[in-house]
Amino acid sequence: MALTKERKKELTTTYGKNEKDTGNTDVQIAILTDRINYLTEHVKANPKDHHTRYGLLKLVGERRSLLDYLIKVDIDRYRSLIKKLNIRK
Repeated sequence: MALTKERKKELTTTYGKNEKDTGNTDVQIAILTDRINYLTEHVKANPKDHHTRYGLLKLVGERRSLLDYLIKVDIDRYRSLIKKLNIRK
């Protein structure tokens, strides 16, 4: 299932300072990772769905730019987030 309000709230409280801290870089990366994981499974099940594949690639690029920003700002936070979310470099 796609990202629901409850799931977004759960990710926000886990990775942010409070439940309304959706602008935090860690929270944005966590939300994008959740959406990317969902769309990856969808694309595996529907290999001819090129429109979704294009959207998935855009999300991966957006997450990559946020991760690059996080490296510049705080590398320790980057390393811990990569480990928590199980993202490979």
